[in-house]
Amino acid sequence: MPLLRKHSVSILIACSVIAFFAVGMPYWSIPYGRINLPSSLLGVGIVVVFTLALLSRAVVGTNFAATWLLVGSAVPAAVIARIFYDVSAAPTNHDLWPFEVLISAFVGYIVALAATALGSLLKHSIGRDA
Repeated sequence: MPLLRKHSVSILIACSVIAFFAVGMPYWSIPYGRINLPSSLLGVGIVVVFTLALLSRAVVGTNFAATWLLVGSAVPAAVIARIFYDVSAAPTNHDLWPFEVLISAFVGYIVALAATALGSLLKHSIGRDA
């Protein structure tokens, strides 16, 4: 277990990258005119965000705040990447981009917070130190 804790920052970065693509790939494939936040974000990607935050906290023992913030940030990061791409192609798209970022941040951080809290409970119930 100490080896995992030693590499917890690397594990969290990997979790964030995986979550970014898990949320982003399905979201990026939706045509611009059919995007409806937050429902366009709900799906397998959010399940991956939840699972990665839960497992990194419960099994690896990553820091609560770091897990919550890093894994949760993957959702707004995927939306921001889409905004940059769409605006480079057509500058008039995403005129309400601040709301898109706020909605996606709310979704990502709430899901990651719930998963991290549940991971903490699981970690304590199986007898590992916080």
